[in-house]
Amino acid sequence: MILSLDSEIRRLLRESRVIAVVGHSDKPHRDSYKIGRYLREMGYRVYAVNPNLTEIEGEPVYPHLRDLPEPIDIVDVFRRARFLPEVVEEAIAIQAKAVWGQLGVSHSAAEARANEAGLKVISNRCILVEHERLLG
Repeated sequence: MILSLDSEIRRLLRESRVIAVVGHSDKPHRDSYKIGRYLREMGYRVYAVNPNLTEIEGEPVYPHLRDLPEPIDIVDVFRRARFLPEVVEEAIAIQAKAVWGQLGVSHSAAEARANEAGLKVISNRCILVEHERLLG
């Protein structure tokens, strides 16, 4: 289901507890770092996924979604849109509940594939902005 209504997005954010941030940076000035930190502060368990890093602030970073130690509710994507099909296939393989493409991250074929596989899909939206707006 491609989520576009505020009520659907609010429900997803309320019901989710575990988020994987794909493309999480270790640089504090980068949006993926700031948003990962914000989500942790809001009570979510956040896993950083980046094959080029091993840890961020003493926490392990995982090279792929399949390496994560527990089921994932939301896969939050900070990679370029051209990488979304690959991320969606990994999200399907690990049985994630949703794929969230950050601002500028949208790929119609990947989103359709995720939708067909039963994942909820949000694209071209900032999870931090939506969380603050809908859950304050």
